[in-house]
Amino acid sequence: MKKIYFISDAHLGSLMVQNPREQELRLISFLDAIKEDAAEIFLLGDMFDFWFEYKTVVPKGQVRFLGKLAELTDKGIVIHFFTGNHDLWTFGYLAEEIGLQVHKTPEIIERGNKKFFLAHGDGLQDTDKGFAFIRWVFHNKVLQQLFSFVPPRIGLGFAKQWSKSNRKKDIAHAYGYQGEEKELLVQFAKKFSQQENIDFYIFGHRHILLDLQLAQKNRIVIIGDWLTLFSYAVWDGENLELNQYEPTQ
Repeated sequence: MKKIYFISDAHLGSLMVQNPREQELRLISFLDAIKEDAAEIFLLGDMFDFWFEYKTVVPKGQVRFLGKLAELTDKGIVIHFFTGNHDLWTFGYLAEEIGLQVHKTPEIIERGNKKFFLAHGDGLQDTDKGFAFIRWVFHNKVLQQLFSFVPPRIGLGFAKQWSKSNRKKDIAHAYGYQGEEKELLVQFAKKFSQQENIDFYIFGHRHILLDLQLAQKNRIVIIGDWLTLFSYAVWDGENLELNQYEPTQ
C-alpha cells in the first residue's frame, strides 16, 4: 500500500534562514525520496514564510520547490495545501498552476478505517486577543483586497520584513512542549473528541515534535518544522510514525 505523508512549517523565503537554497534543496530531496511510494502529501501550513498572490504576480523565489510540486501532481500524487498564518493569501495560482488541492479551514478525512483531523493549528483554542485580532485582519476579504492595491515591490517587501520581525519575537519567546494542561492544541483535541471520534489529530504551527496518546483511540501528533527539525509524519495504512529526514548524500 502506498503511504500518506504530512509536513509543515518550512517558512520558505524567510529572511531568518541563513542558507535558503540549502533549505529548499533539502525539502526537494525529501520529496524525491518519497515520490515513488506516496499516494498523498499533506502540506499543513506555513510552507512559505509569506505568500500573497496578486492578479499577475506571485512572490519571488522557491521556484524549485514549486516545480517539484508540479512534477509530483503531474505524476498523479495528490498534494493538499493547508493555509497557515503566514501563507493564507492564495487565490487560485497554487491550485490552477501547480495542481494543489487548497484547504483554508481544518478538514476531517477518512483513510481506511481511520479518521484524521488535519489543520495548521493557528486559531484553535487560542485565547490570545492580540493574535485573534491579527488573524481577523489577515482573513478579512476587504483588507486583502485593499492590500492587493499596494504595488508588489512595496507590499511584498514590507511583508517579508514584518515576518522577519515576527519570527525574531517568536525565537525570543520560544518555548517547547507545555504539557497537556497548557498546550492549546492538546486541549483542543481533548475538547473536540467529546463531540466526535477522531483517531489522529495532526497539526503543525507549534514547531515542536509531539506524539501523544490522549485516550485509547485518540492520538495527537505535532509534526515539527523544516527550519531546524526537518520532520514529517507518515501513515502506511496501519501505523502513523513521526520521523526526521536525513538526506542520503
